[in-house]
Amino acid sequence: MVRYILQKIGYALLTLFGVVTVIFMLFMVLNADPAKDMLGQNQNAEQVAAVEKKYGLDKPLWDQYVLYVNDLSPISFHSTNPEDYTYLKEQKYSAIPLFSFGNVTTVIKFPYLRESFQKSGKKVSAVISETLPNTFILAISSIVIAMFLGVFLGVISVVDKDGWLDKLIQLISTFGMSVPSFFSAILFAWFFGFLLHEYTGLNMTGSLYEVDDFGNGKYIQWKNLILPAVVLGIRPLAVVSQLMRNSLLEVLSQDYIRTAKAKGLSMSTIIRRHALKNALNPVVTAISGWFASMLAGAVFVEFIFGWNGIGKEIVDALNKSDLPVIMGTVIVIASLFILINIFVDILYGWLDPKIRA
Repeated sequence: MVRYILQKIGYALLTLFGVVTVIFMLFMVLNADPAKDMLGQNQNAEQVAAVEKKYGLDKPLWDQYVLYVNDLSPISFHSTNPEDYTYLKEQKYSAIPLFSFGNVTTVIKFPYLRESFQKSGKKVSAVISETLPNTFILAISSIVIAMFLGVFLGVISVVDKDGWLDKLIQLISTFGMSVPSFFSAILFAWFFGFLLHEYTGLNMTGSLYEVDDFGNGKYIQWKNLILPAVVLGIRPLAVVSQLMRNSLLEVLSQDYIRTAKAKGLSMSTIIRRHALKNALNPVVTAISGWFASMLAGAVFVEFIFGWNGIGKEIVDALNKSDLPVIMGTVIVIASLFILINIFVDILYGWLDPKIRA
């Protein structure tokens, strides 16, 4: 089991290293003048040179890449030469020194995602810490909606197998899987937040926290969570309902179910007491994968509904060419995706030794 865990962790680290490499090369090659984008129109050669010096942008691309990976690494090396770029110059939180050799110091620290180009030197980690919890709340709410409604619709389809209700649920599920989330977001915002606003009381846009008009600070507006959570949960809901239907039909064909029928138990009792629990295994598997995907899929939904999460932050950073924020948020989402998947793999390996083999 230990070897299996170490193997999964090794694969995860290699995957994360590849993600960091691709993200860095993609954005740094496509944007040849990040210093000019940062300064805007009111710039001169001296200002551009100063910014490039501060962030190490005056170095060759390969050197910039090494410096970026060094900043992300928990154990990193830093030059004591004041002319060289180093994270320690802009240190905003503690780093524990290990040892020094020559003009290089080795330290242990939290991964450093650098500073935003457009938010007056605000740390990317601070930007993410302010928005990521909102995205987690949105993703968890969507998963809960998809899980309960999907299981319910799947059971209804089995009870009315090949009937009009079963066919209607399958049609809706297929439509839900095929419709892009940004189209669903626009449709729901317009229909429930605009046309039916008088009856629903829902807004077209709005985040979890809103500012009080009378100067009493921020307050939580839970109703703003309803529409984006439902829209983000449409696709996993469709998948869960289909999986639940197929899994439950397979379980109901087992011998012990036929025995329960022979004893005179009703179909509702058989499903509730015997079949439902065993049919949930593939559903749980799908949900664990969908939760990680929702962190990335929330980008368009958050932007359309004005939900102040990490997805909306990515769109804003793209519009402003804020490279550190773009790269940092994508790396964090990729890391969470990898961590969730490796946790699920390890859990499966622990539950089923055949998987480890």
